[in-house]
Amino acid sequence: MKITFHGAARTVTGSMHIVECNRQRVLLDCGLFQGRRAEAFQRNRNLPFDARRITAMILSHAHIDHSGNLPNLVRSGFAGEIYCTSATRDLCSIMLRDSGHIQEKDAEYVNKKRARRSEKPVEPIYTVADAEASLQCFVDLPYWRWFQIGRGLRVRFYDAGHILGSAITVVESRGLTGTTRLGFTGDLGRLDLPILRDPEVPSDPLDALIVESTYGNRRHGPIQETEGELARVVNETAKRGGKVIIPAFAVERTQEIVYSLHKLTNAQRIPSLPIFVDSPLAINATDIFRVHPECFDAEINEFLLRERDPFGFGQLHYTREVAESKAINEVQGPCVIISASGMAEAGRVLHHLKNNIEDKRNTVLIVSYQAPNTLGRKIVERRPEVRIFGEEYKLRAHVEIINGYSSHADRDELLGWIKRLPQLPRHVFVVHGDEDQSNPFADAVRNLGVSSVRIPARGESYTV
Repeated sequence: MKITFHGAARTVTGSMHIVECNRQRVLLDCGLFQGRRAEAFQRNRNLPFDARRITAMILSHAHIDHSGNLPNLVRSGFAGEIYCTSATRDLCSIMLRDSGHIQEKDAEYVNKKRARRSEKPVEPIYTVADAEASLQCFVDLPYWRWFQIGRGLRVRFYDAGHILGSAITVVESRGLTGTTRLGFTGDLGRLDLPILRDPEVPSDPLDALIVESTYGNRRHGPIQETEGELARVVNETAKRGGKVIIPAFAVERTQEIVYSLHKLTNAQRIPSLPIFVDSPLAINATDIFRVHPECFDAEINEFLLRERDPFGFGQLHYTREVAESKAINEVQGPCVIISASGMAEAGRVLHHLKNNIEDKRNTVLIVSYQAPNTLGRKIVERRPEVRIFGEEYKLRAHVEIINGYSSHADRDELLGWIKRLPQLPRHVFVVHGDEDQSNPFADAVRNLGVSSVRIPARGESYTV
């Protein structure tokens, strides 16, 4: 079994790995690389392999850094099946269309500048139509059941507990020389997260493991304290007469925040104030959450017995139309605004930041990982001025950071998950982490007794 690492190698984004065995080439994830605009465009446009030679594709979950380049894969000639869970398929049906729309708008913006310089226009990496075409390749499958994807090759999914429908993948190759099993965590969730079940541990002994390391050198605070931190931020901001602006990913983070605010409101731990979810994508994603209770944990199932809808209550307003979004600016007094994108790089949250970031009564609450060079990272760094829509704004609003909502396992949770495997793999490949996270994590895995631990660079191949 040969593994080639084409993305999320010594960085966090663009997950993409090829497994070759039994004369087949299986692609694990096909995510968009997110970084500086010019570099990201080139890396995402030009796939590092011939898409026509990929036999099948296995998708761990719907986040765009894992799924976002699937339309380009199909556009480039891939004609096989894309295997994933049912919830992942449903989320991709909205997220890939939304991503195609963003690609079209980004190209339109760039081409206006190129036209002024008499330069040739560029095409988007892919379009909404390309995204819709890729959805025809999806095949959804349940957790725990083996399925064949070719001669001598079978796969099964375990619940990764990261986002709705996220899966740990076990690939088993059977040949003349015996059986080889490869595990791929995708992104591994945390223990005791609200809404979702805890990450499962495969019952299959693994010869090799590809493991994420987003927080491989960090420990999260206790999840039980997270809602208290959220209550503190809302209460302190409300006392100042300000607004809480929360850049939040449309999938998972928005629903977690809404669920926490629902519980805090019921318990009268925060004042009764307007709460806005201003993201059409987040609204669509929330609808998908409602139809996949099979992914929920015991806590939210108990909540459902008392409340008809964990994602809807009196103070909560979902705003889909542009006019409704603009009307939020006219709201007087304290409120909470949850809006995409999670790294504040696009979407309606930019308008809310533009209108509120210079008011010291307000708070920008960061609840997600912020990649280097993003607006969210610059806010986390508390730079005196930040650029929004090409203009400079003074950062006068309070900045608060709550890491407890992270849906990525931290160092201890990752190591604990590896230790609970039926046996330690002989080979571990550490991916999906910046080097300040992946290097110390790799050392910690070696200390567990794993004989071969590597941090592959982009384009490197290994045989197991």
